[in-house]
Amino acid sequence: YLKTLSPDEQKAFAILRETSIGYLRKALSAKQVLGAELCVLIEQNSESQVTRQDLRPNDWMKIWPELQVAA
Repeated sequence: YLKTLSPDEQKAFAILRETSIGYLRKALSAKQVLGAELCVLIEQNSESQVTRQDLRPNDWMKIWPELQVAA
């Protein structure tokens, strides 16, 4: 998703998520597990193009069990 945004849009996206584009790039390239709050912010601000399930594929159902019905 980030690759589809211009550099300015990437920066704005990161700021809205209360993080930096550098952190997001590093975390995603290292396949780091993002915090639950950040996952929610990313999902909301990407218009669900990137979901919590995408970001936490191994444990999303433990954190957000209410999403299991929709999955």
